[in-house]
Amino acid sequence: MISGTSRISDVNVKDKTMSQISIHAGSWQDLQADAKQIREAVFIQEQAIAPEDEWDQEDAVALHFVAYAQQQPIATARLLSNHSIGRVAVLKSYRGLGLGKKVMEAIIQQAQQEQRPFLVLSAQVYATGFYQQLGFQVEGEEYLDCGIPHIRMRRELHPTEEK
Repeated sequence: MISGTSRISDVNVKDKTMSQISIHAGSWQDLQADAKQIREAVFIQEQAIAPEDEWDQEDAVALHFVAYAQQQPIATARLLSNHSIGRVAVLKSYRGLGLGKKVMEAIIQQAQQEQRPFLVLSAQVYATGFYQQLGFQVEGEEYLDCGIPHIRMRRELHPTEEK
């Protein structure tokens, strides 16, 4: 586990202010306040997921990623020790700018550096195309999670694979 936040990458994203975007990786202790703010807005408020379904014991042991624009948290995701990516969320006003892709690329890069053999995720069905563009493939059948259609997806990783 990373014992502080580390800057993964800086990327320029053309938004209303042409601000600099940075992605930080760290523990729940380090990134909880910022990740919670995003997840509450996206999952609890927008998607009406019950708070007891959103927060779990995995947060304490996951590696968290938070993207910032002008020091404001705008996107988040987490990576578990079982190679599972979850809680991928971008604030509504920042969607369509490629931020989700940048956060996912940071996670994939981290997983490759850790020599993980694969990554899996439980995608909301409407987002499968997004994940397929990142090299994930659908596995199995659709299922409901918190009343929202999901499907399992997987991406094999190879030690020599480049971003």
